[in-house]
Amino acid sequence: MTERAGSAGAVEPMPEGSPGSILAIISGPSGVGKDTIIAALHARDPEKPDYHYVVTCTTRSPRPGEVDGVSYMFLDDTEFLALRDKGDLLEANRVHDHWYGTPRRQVAEALAKGRDVILKIDVQGAKVVKERVPEALLIFVVPPSQEALFQRLRSRATETAEELELRQRNAAIELARAGDYDQVVVNETGMVDRTAAEIEAIIAQEKRRHPDRRLRV
Repeated sequence: MTERAGSAGAVEPMPEGSPGSILAIISGPSGVGKDTIIAALHARDPEKPDYHYVVTCTTRSPRPGEVDGVSYMFLDDTEFLALRDKGDLLEANRVHDHWYGTPRRQVAEALAKGRDVILKIDVQGAKVVKERVPEALLIFVVPPSQEALFQRLRSRATETAEELELRQRNAAIELARAGDYDQVVVNETGMVDRTAAEIEAIIAQEKRRHPDRRLRV
């Protein structure tokens, strides 16, 4: 399903996070609605809480409506692998035949400014980040049913038949990883605002439990 990328060379030290800052990872199978949930979190209150939403790097092509530097940072393989080999990615994995990675400096600088950081990454990437930052909060989003998930994938019509089959096969495998996460949230069809509110409450609870914790990535 995924291929983990190695890295070469020394990794530049990054600043330590401010007290109480949270590194929250939102994962879930393709089609579960992660992008829609992130948009709902944005819309709930643009001023508070002060989240920093990390823009992931990817080598896949933009889908209709996606904006470079906002939806993702769209790179070719050479650009992506250069970042990986310099140690500039917190995690880098090949998923659905494309590379995805989290810019390390973007995370470190946001934490140092006292902002809570939201990462949207796949299950393999979440595992890598948890190994590097054990205090990271892992939130897994699941659909109301596997059939509902497959229907969402079919209805968005953004993949070829072969890509759709691969995503459905991988989704079934990823759903089995829910037990690896700190929290599991069901994204009921048509209830994305409720899902966003639940995730917001989970992050707030984590902050209350660890007001003095500092993170380093």
